[in-house]
Amino acid sequence: MSEADYLAYYAKKAVLITGGLGFIGSNLARRLVDLGADVTLADSLIPDYGGNLFNIAGYEKRLRVNIADVRDPYSMRALVQGQDVIFNLAGQVSHIDSMHDPFTDLEINARSQLSILEACRHENPGVKVVYAGTRQQYGKPQYLPLDEQHLQNPTDVNGVNKLAGEWYHIVYHNAYGLRTSSLRLTNTYGPRQLMRHNRQGFIGWFVRLAVEGAEIQLYGDGQQRRDLCFVDDVADAFLRVGASPQADGKVYNLGGSAPITLLELANLLVEIAGQGCVRLVPWPEERKRIDIGDVYSSYARIQADLGWAPETPLRDGLERTVAYYRCYREHYW
Repeated sequence: MSEADYLAYYAKKAVLITGGLGFIGSNLARRLVDLGADVTLADSLIPDYGGNLFNIAGYEKRLRVNIADVRDPYSMRALVQGQDVIFNLAGQVSHIDSMHDPFTDLEINARSQLSILEACRHENPGVKVVYAGTRQQYGKPQYLPLDEQHLQNPTDVNGVNKLAGEWYHIVYHNAYGLRTSSLRLTNTYGPRQLMRHNRQGFIGWFVRLAVEGAEIQLYGDGQQRRDLCFVDDVADAFLRVGASPQADGKVYNLGGSAPITLLELANLLVEIAGQGCVRLVPWPEERKRIDIGDVYSSYARIQADLGWAPETPLRDGLERTVAYYRCYREHYW
């Protein structure tokens, strides 16, 4: 499918985004509105999960917002009716929180996914559903880069429940013919990310420290490698998968263009912000035990099938991110 085809597909399409006021959901929503889609956002606005009404500033009158929790099956049955595409991004993404409160993570990332899929099966069996999975499902890599054939061996409750959520989607494709797909996201960064705490990933927190001119602390020698993916590129992957019948029933990794060490990343952020500093500190024993070393993913499958590849150079993406939070930090801090 050509670029013009998959973007034109969304004109006048009815699209529901669960978790639509969150980081990725809101960036995707803005893009869809610009493409002429009829967009509905469902979000619970639970304070620590990233939903933020400022994320749709300037778009409030061009889409609908429904304050709803994916744990409510009655709301989901009503919301899925009449939709052409559902981007299913609602979730609890904090690995730390999942270990402290595993049952809430189970409710949101596993049981609620069944509620959404059952709602689709009964109320809208022709809808396309694209799920936001995570590379955390793989756990500690046995080889790199991670591809979709790599064993899934999660190291925390969140990874287990996200894996279950993804596979409910694939089972409903195989058993009931629902048009489902999953994207296993890597470290996504960019504007509109939650910045109030550091429990939803290290990148947003590093950005906040750099914007504040504070010290970024890295454990050990800072040589752990990660790949990063700018949120606009992630949104583009969702758009391609949502518009493509070829993606039905499939799972795809996303990935960055090249891995970077955490030390290189932190120094780059300090350079871009023009302030702050980086300090290496010894590993805390409890964190050293669960460190998974280098992690980065291969996006070869989605590139071969749908033509997707990350396009935003890391420095450009980080410069845009730092500039955004310098401008709007009061809405995120």
